[in-house]
Amino acid sequence: MKNASWDSYQLFLQVARLGGLTGASTASGLSPPTVGRRMLDLEQEIGRALFSRSQTGYRLTQDGQALLDHLQEMEAAARKVAAWRQSGEGGTTVRVAAGTWLAWLLTENFAAIRMPGDAFAISLTIGEARASLAYRESDIGIRAFEPEEANLAARLLGEVAYAVYVRRNAAETDERWIAVAEEEAISAYLRWPHAHAATGIVATVNRPRSLPDLVRAGAGKTVLPCFVGDLHPELQRQGGELPELRHRQWIVMNAEDRHRPEIRTVADRMTKLIKSYADLFAGKRPSRG
Repeated sequence: MKNASWDSYQLFLQVARLGGLTGASTASGLSPPTVGRRMLDLEQEIGRALFSRSQTGYRLTQDGQALLDHLQEMEAAARKVAAWRQSGEGGTTVRVAAGTWLAWLLTENFAAIRMPGDAFAISLTIGEARASLAYRESDIGIRAFEPEEANLAARLLGEVAYAVYVRRNAAETDERWIAVAEEEAISAYLRWPHAHAATGIVATVNRPRSLPDLVRAGAGKTVLPCFVGDLHPELQRQGGELPELRHRQWIVMNAEDRHRPEIRTVADRMTKLIKSYADLFAGKRPSRG
């Protein structure tokens, strides 16, 4: 049996994580047929079936899942070596994963997260999917629940409240809804319009960041975190809080890495920033001058 190259393993990781040839093609720059051929070659080289193929995508077989686990362990070890090497060169990067609105808050207050003279850079990954730290894909993440993984450490930041928002002074009878497309609606608040007002949805977007802009433009109403909607001068709540959406919020780190100076520094600053907005997160309206 020939030894498969690391390039083939990296391509396998992309197919496994992205669920098929199309996503891996976009990520790798190779055509879908080339990716498919490379996966067949890899299976032949290692002598095991790695995927169950269908029209809906590529699903990992038991052997495929085992290979994914092994490769993720290798990635984690490689990242530890890279972090160790960078720390000696003064070029460490702290990788932060956050949802759309936490990322917005961090970028609006970036000077409080990374300060002049800091010897590290920050890489911010924005997305609604759960922050993955198990294999050190990120150093710090924000989650809506306390992690169950034994290798992760967490700090409780407080609670997050949600409400329906309309354009300020909009008609109370407006029943038009704006939503994130159903296939992109990962978070509970993004799914809420589809579950409770599906027939009233008049427009969808693929990213939550566009929701306030559409509401401000008078296109309809939507569900937002209170710390976003209440801070927007052109939006107002329609009705009260949606209590079924309220949840706790946690900052999460890998237990082994949380004492690294640069990670601890960024985590401490993020904690201080988010807790300074605790009342807004919890749905207490700000006073307006």
